[in-house]
Amino acid sequence: MVAESEFSLIEQYFSSLTAEREDVTLGIGDDCALLQCPQGKELAVSIDTLVEGVHFFADVDPHALGFKALAVNLSDLAAMGAAPAWFTLALTLPENNPAWLEGFSSGLATAAKASSIQLVGGDTTRGPLTISIQVHGLVDAGQAVRRDGAKPGDRIYVSGTLGDAGAALKHRLEAWSPDVLNDADWAALQQRLEYPTPRNALAEPLRHFANAAIDISDGLLADLSHILKRSDVGARLQTHDLPLSSSMKKLPKELARELALSSGDDYELCFTVPPKLADELEQQCSDITCIGEITAQSGLILVGASGQETTANIRKGYDHFSA
Repeated sequence: MVAESEFSLIEQYFSSLTAEREDVTLGIGDDCALLQCPQGKELAVSIDTLVEGVHFFADVDPHALGFKALAVNLSDLAAMGAAPAWFTLALTLPENNPAWLEGFSSGLATAAKASSIQLVGGDTTRGPLTISIQVHGLVDAGQAVRRDGAKPGDRIYVSGTLGDAGAALKHRLEAWSPDVLNDADWAALQQRLEYPTPRNALAEPLRHFANAAIDISDGLLADLSHILKRSDVGARLQTHDLPLSSSMKKLPKELARELALSSGDDYELCFTVPPKLADELEQQCSDITCIGEITAQSGLILVGASGQETTANIRKGYDHFSA
């Protein structure tokens, strides 16, 4: 069999991956893509690199990997209130594996088509399996939702449910398998780990209602702390109000609470909203939960069901260069 070149790999597996957008003048096939940024819009750009053995297991399903590689970047756009537009892909492969490439490109296409984002460029090379995706989104000028806008009195919201991906990861890494969870529970938790839902439908409401926002990749406490630091505020969280899936509710309360607060990979959104806008927001958006409020005094306080207060022990996000 004749080995395929990097150029034929792009042509075969990725050039027709996504639907075409009218704002793409020139896509894959030239030295650069040519893109039209509409008047009155700002360009939001984010990039993530995923490395085998660090960000994903070697035996992960390639369809799931393709989907998640794009979904985690789409989540960054959602947190800024930006609508997905274009993305580029840099793929380092240890070998040309047609079956793997078919699955990976199919998963990538599934995520892309659901978000109306177009692949406009890419590169392939040989080496340890590494995936780098850069996404570009559009947001009305001056309307992007940043981390530094939270104000005392704001209500703190999260989307979806928390801790599911962390439970699935704990199951895999520690062979943790409590009797209260059945096969259907594990399948649901694994689905949340491998196929996170980017909350791009919330981008527009965030622009109208939110003062600050972030996506939850390192865990609620770690990521909310970034908002608090950038906004120079504190917070009080009602830990009994944390949204949990039906599977997570089967676990002991303290364990479920710890996973919801500290485990990563949920890729839900955490955002703050002025009290006067909270009712209107809740009427317009489903699958969001108010879990606390922003305070003028610094620090992050956890409030239990009986009213007891503790200071949060915030774990920093994963540091690739720490000892």
